[in-house]
Amino acid sequence: MIDSTNSLSLEQKVGQLFFIGIPGAEIDDSTRELLGEILPGGICLFARNIREAEQTRKLLDDITALLPVSPFLSIDQEGGLVDRLRRVVTPMPAANKIRSVAEAAKLGEIIALTLRSLGFNMNFAPVVDVIDETRAAYSNGLHSRAFGRDGEQVADLASAFLDSLQDHGIVGCLKHFPGLGASQVDSHEELPVVEISENELSEIDLYPYREMLSRAKSVMIAHAGYPQHRLQETDKHGKLLPSSLSRNFVTTILRDELQFDGLVITDDLEMGAIVKNYGIGDACKMAINAGADMLAICADPDKIVEGYRTVLAAAKSGDISTERIDESILRIATLKRKLHLPTQFDTDKLRLLSAEIVGFNQNLTS
Repeated sequence: MIDSTNSLSLEQKVGQLFFIGIPGAEIDDSTRELLGEILPGGICLFARNIREAEQTRKLLDDITALLPVSPFLSIDQEGGLVDRLRRVVTPMPAANKIRSVAEAAKLGEIIALTLRSLGFNMNFAPVVDVIDETRAAYSNGLHSRAFGRDGEQVADLASAFLDSLQDHGIVGCLKHFPGLGASQVDSHEELPVVEISENELSEIDLYPYREMLSRAKSVMIAHAGYPQHRLQETDKHGKLLPSSLSRNFVTTILRDELQFDGLVITDDLEMGAIVKNYGIGDACKMAINAGADMLAICADPDKIVEGYRTVLAAAKSGDISTERIDESILRIATLKRKLHLPTQFDTDKLRLLSAEIVGFNQNLTS
């Protein structure tokens, strides 16, 4: 475990800034080589990595054993459309099926207990984007993933989910800052241009963050442009700068105005919103200089290596300052010291949780 920013080499510090995906369901030679070069601070698993429960636990244990600094071990386990564990336990309900604080807390508990047993310590959830009646018509892929139709409902239900998740030993992550509810396209494909006023963004989309940041340990930054906002920046080509690469959104709004000093992670930098406009290396440098602590690159090993080598070169040249890197290393280390160890792997417990999900789903539809 990291005890101080002085205990790591520059190469190791840069590795801590990366939250990466791996190709398969076990550690093969190429994955071992990838982990050996990057020494990443975090790993996120996807459906491609998960075949069954015991294999998933072994994979996470093997990853941890290979890395000199214990990693964040995360997943996108929301329920509904974003359910990476459907091969392991009964499929879980989407956030928009949740109607009460008690139900939200129960979903958080079920997810946390399942993840702890499988070896995870973090979950990229809850989604706190606000989808009202008008926004529900947009094709942004978020409709079923939202907890409510207004900021207050989202904050109430997502807070109960987050508190339960974290009370049961799994770090949560609010997403997608500063809000994708009004986007009309999916950022996996192209950059959403969110054409709402600064006042609407503040009063609706930022409402859950103002209510929840005091209890949140991490926040994920969206890839989006907000042309009506006074702080929207443009890049060197005159295009809208994505919020994930924007110092104004990451540092001025989230850090300074909203006073969040927890972990900030980018959304996957391989998404179309980024790769269609920026090389992965430049995007990584821009995100770190904007104030992000960790860079998510979730699929292509070549892009992971390119991003790592570019950031390392920038750190050596001074394009990214030592102070900027050490700020993030301190936040990463602080949160890692608070991580809970996984519970003992227990197939009987997972079967009971799976049966509990069946009953939970039935109660939601009754």
